[in-house]
Parts: sequence; C-alpha cells; structure tokens
Amino acid sequence: MTDVSATGPVVSIRQVRVEFGAVKALDGVDFEIRPGEAVGLVGHNGAGKSTIVNVINGGLSPHKGEILYEGEPGGGITTARAHGVRCVFQELSLCPNLTVVENTRLMHAGLKGLGWRKRAHSLIRARMDEIFPGHGVDCLATVGSLSIAERQMVEIAINFVNVTEDPKLVILDEPTSSLDAGLAEQLMAYVRRFVRAGGSVLLISHILGEILSTSSRIVVMKDGRVVASRAAGEFSVKSLVEAMGSVVKETARNAAASGTSGEKVIDVAAAKGSSTPFYARKGEIIGLAGLGGHGQTTMLLDLFAESSSKWFPSAQKPMAFVAGDRALNGTFPLWSILRNLSIGNLPSMSKLAAVDTSREATHGEDWKSRMGIRTPDMTNPILSLSGGNQQKVLFARALAGSAAIVLMDDPMRGVDIGTKQEVYATLRREAQSGRTFIWYSTEMDEMRLCDRVYVFRDGAIVAELEGDAVTEDNILAASFSGEAA
Repeated sequence: MTDVSATGPVVSIRQVRVEFGAVKALDGVDFEIRPGEAVGLVGHNGAGKSTIVNVINGGLSPHKGEILYEGEPGGGITTARAHGVRCVFQELSLCPNLTVVENTRLMHAGLKGLGWRKRAHSLIRARMDEIFPGHGVDCLATVGSLSIAERQMVEIAINFVNVTEDPKLVILDEPTSSLDAGLAEQLMAYVRRFVRAGGSVLLISHILGEILSTSSRIVVMKDGRVVASRAAGEFSVKSLVEAMGSVVKETARNAAASGTSGEKVIDVAAAKGSSTPFYARKGEIIGLAGLGGHGQTTMLLDLFAESSSKWFPSAQKPMAFVAGDRALNGTFPLWSILRNLSIGNLPSMSKLAAVDTSREATHGEDWKSRMGIRTPDMTNPILSLSGGNQQKVLFARALAGSAAIVLMDDPMRGVDIGTKQEVYATLRREAQSGRTFIWYSTEMDEMRLCDRVYVFRDGAIVAELEGDAVTEDNILAASFSGEAA
C-alpha cells in the first residue's frame, strides 16, 4: 500500500460542477474522505447528495473539476471499485429473480470458477451474521421473496464482503430507511467497528440521531454546495437542521385530533393470538408500531383489499394507499409527474370517457402548490424529482381523491426533515377535516404524532397506547414482550 493511500484521502473531489440543464446539481464542491473516518452527509432532498454519491462511485462524470482516488486522478465505476469504493443505494439495486448468493456474485466478479456458489454463500452468510446477528435470512432464497427490510440488509452486507480486496470506502445512502430500531442500531454499531479498524464510510441519513452518534465529521449541503463541514461533536440536532436551512419544529404529540369524532370507520375483531381489537375513528391518526415485519404491512394490505371491489372498479374509493417503496409500488417511472399524480383521480377529470387535459393540468398545478412539489414543469419525468418530492406526488395522489381513509406503509423512508414537517402539517390538517390515517412507520418520532398506536408482535396486536402512553419506552417494551429474559 502506498504512503498516500495509507495517510491521504481515500477519495477527494475538487471544484466539481455538475449541471442538468439550468439546474446546478453541484456548484464547485470540494469534498474528501480519509481512512478511519465516518462522514455524515446531510441536506434536504435536492441539495446535491445523490449527485455527489454518483460522482464518487464513478457513475457520473463531473462537467468541471476533478476526482482523485487515493491521490490518483481517475473516474468511472471500474476505477472507483478498484480503489475499494462500494455503494449501497437508497433505491435498492438487487435483482429480485436471483438468489442472495447469485446477487453476491453479480457484485463481486472475483467469485468465479468451480465452487463459487459455496464460497459466495459462506462469505455473505458470515457478513450477514456479523452485521445483523440473528437476522434469520436464508441466503439461498430469491431476493423477491424477502421483505424490503431483508433486501436492505442483504444489499448492505454484500457491499461489506471482501472477495479480492477489502472495501475501503462504503457509501451508505439511507441505509436504515426500511429497518426497525433494533436492526438500525446493529448496523450503526458495525459501522463504528468498521471505521475503528481503518475503513471509511460516507453516511447519508435523514435520521439525524444516526448521523450525530455515528459520524466523526458532518458535511451539510444546500443548493449544490457545501455550506458546513465540522466535527460531529460541534453539532446538535437544532444546529444541524438550521445549517440545512430549516426551522426546528417540535414533534410533540398532539393529545387528540380536533376532527376526531366518536364514529368508528373501521372496526376489526381481535386476531388470533391477540386480545386487542383494532378500530379507527373518523379524524384519527392511528400508528402501527413494533419491530419490522411483524404484521403491520399485512394489516394495511388486508384493510385495503377488503375495501376494494373484487368485481367492479369504482370511482369513489373508500381507501387510498401510500406505499413506502415508491420505486416498486408507488411511481410509474416512464410517466410524467402530472400523470403520476392524476392517475388516482381520473374520473373527476374525464368527460365522455376522455381525460380533459386542461382540467388535469389545473389539478396538477393545484396540488403542486398545496404539497410544495419542487419542479418547474409538471410534465417533466417523475424521476427528475428528488426522492422526497416523488413521495409528495404519491401523497398528493392519495389526498386528491375522495377516500375518507388513507393507509400509509412507512411512506417517509429517506425523506428529509423539511419535507417531513410539511407533510406532517398536511396530514394533521386533513385529519382535522375528518380524514382518517392509518400509518405504519419505523421512526419513533412519527409514532409520537399519532393519536393512538397499536404495537405489533408476531403478526398480532400486543398493546394499544393512547395519550401520554405513546412513548418510545412503552413501544419498545411492548415490541419485545414475551421474550425470554
């Protein structure tokens, strides 16, 4: 190993500029990461974080400036990987029709020759066990059969596998967006061990507690520029949010939604293994909590299926669904922003079985304004938006219709704090007008915004919390209830 690679930056970019038309995605950015350093990268959706990731991993060539790997000028994915750069993407990149072992082989070309499957299985299973003890994932299963949390765990582990060389820099882009609190803490503990051993990590997360507790240095981006770069100990949540350009708003729990009435809009008998029935009143925000994969999403899907006509489509849908995995279940990637928004409400914009395009355009501009969707033109492709703005489109699609009940399956994955605050305010306004929300989330702060919370374990409701009882301690206690001491 050269002296430069031992002591100098693993990667550095100098005065890098990247432009997409009139949009300056990166505007003269200087950035470096050294061995044994965990760099937290924060900023609102659209600040330039994804662009800088794509420059570092070699997927995007800068229009101006240069990139150096271990002191050597270069570019491209092959060069980046040769210098030990690995990347875990927010929108997962695994092939769902292949097994975990086969996906490991796709990522690591060094797995070849006779017996590669056995070797790949041994490597990925060992890394999964090290990062996520007790994970329970079958590495011979196809990725498509795994939950989204399990897929995220697998993609993380694959990028830490050592086949022909050690990973030197692992970029983690919203790595815990689908993980529950327990799995997230396992990952952060492993990251800290990896960094102490001399590895480098670039951590992008909208969960600021993870950034503050794991990073040695934090870089703040805004409008394509680095606006702050300091030791993590010099930041607090408040100062970090202010550096991003937002005002800190307290997430104190509302005692009750003012639009709540005594009228039950959902009433489900207690499931097998539970003594607690499920119900929701008009105007309530109901939280579904507990460890990931314990039945929350299944309940949402069952509720939605029960409300949907099995024979005839209906313009008046009683429930709307906001998916958390927008790439898989939310957006139509080949369509425009406008079409992605209007598809959920076409009957109200149609005349003689044809869509009134002028009414559709007005509808789009109205919801663009109401949700704060950041785009100059609603006819732009949906993928031209940042992840947070794509999620706003999905919320607009659900809220623009007449559905009195909105089901939400961890919809804030990878969404910045500013966007979250805007959406939270919108949900509360809609609830005050009588709409009911049923919300599964892996984030404790979001559960504190709910009027009542049901905690799930092993597919059954094990606790119902209301009022001041909606706390992190109570949710965690119920989540682990029944485990042997």
